[in-house]
Amino acid sequence: MISFLWAEDKNHVIGYKGKLPWSLPNDMKRFKELTIGKTIVMGRKTYESFPNGPLPKRLNIVMSRNPDYQVAKPAILINSYGDLKNHANMKSEVVVIGGSKVFEEFKDVVDRLYVTRINHEFTGDVKMIDLDYSKFTLTEKKEGIVDEKNIYPYTFETYQRN
Repeated sequence: MISFLWAEDKNHVIGYKGKLPWSLPNDMKRFKELTIGKTIVMGRKTYESFPNGPLPKRLNIVMSRNPDYQVAKPAILINSYGDLKNHANMKSEVVVIGGSKVFEEFKDVVDRLYVTRINHEFTGDVKMIDLDYSKFTLTEKKEGIVDEKNIYPYTFETYQRN
């Protein structure tokens, strides 16, 4: 099963200069809960945004068109969706975490969407791809808790392909 996991602002912004344009610790906590023990798939730029290399307790798979791109072990480099089947258990949940080019590559095969919608506008240079939500059903919606560390209103939503 393929899932997408991302956060976006009101204008579908998901990144700025290689980083998240916001700080939302509760979203980071959810990200960890949804990915620990699973395979995560990301593009080169998303991988390079991690200050400490591959994320622990997850199989990190990095997609790049450059077959000579180097990733730190234990991360694995792949060049296409077809390569993924050689490295990941496709019967388990495989979580695509970005960026937009990787989401585009998997949009026709994604089964589940985990999105954090942030009710704020940020400056950004990367937007989430357009998804056909008519092909999905909202299965969970939870209002996020706004506090001194999570200052932007947000909602956690989960969708399942029809």
